[in-house]
Amino acid sequence: MTLHTWWLFVAAVFLLSGTPGPNMLHILSRSVEMGMKRSVVAMAGCLSAIVLVLSASAAGLTTLLLALPGAFEVLRYAGAGYLVFLGIKAWRSKVTPLDVGDAPLPVAVSGPALFRGGFAIGISNPKLILFAAAFFPQFIDPALPKAPQFAILVGSFAVVETFWYGVYASGGRSLSRYLSRPAIKQAFNRVTGAIFIGFGLALLKIKPS
Repeated sequence: MTLHTWWLFVAAVFLLSGTPGPNMLHILSRSVEMGMKRSVVAMAGCLSAIVLVLSASAAGLTTLLLALPGAFEVLRYAGAGYLVFLGIKAWRSKVTPLDVGDAPLPVAVSGPALFRGGFAIGISNPKLILFAAAFFPQFIDPALPKAPQFAILVGSFAVVETFWYGVYASGGRSLSRYLSRPAIKQAFNRVTGAIFIGFGLALLKIKPS
């Protein structure tokens, strides 16, 4: 893929990953409860699940695109439509205070338990596969080998996700109080929705080379 396409993908993932979702709030709550150092184990669990799901999704997409020449265009348009749908849903979502997990865990909770908790949060989101199927093909050049391109996208996604884990974990209690305000959540919902809708509409107009 071109450097321009890669930067566009990184910018999109940076904005989308930064909005508070289950993974980010899980990391935030573990940092508040146990400190930055121990929350790293929970980060590893969440990230392992995400990389596993995205890799499996990318592998399936690669097989599909190689087997069915017309599948790329179908996925591209269906994916763009799905992104617009997610944007509308986020924009219209009901505003309630964010749950950042105020109930503390026992200090003696083991590292494996922290990892398993993070992994369970990451793997329990079935929408992640749909997101990958909708988002990844928009940045794939069908004229080039697809597997290396998907590998770059998954690796870049993991790096950006890790960066935001660090931001949420280091924010601690002050960030949790900030994100618990309904007005702030509404702003995040609107920003997220606008990003999804904007990318969905823009990608409908882009035909990869």
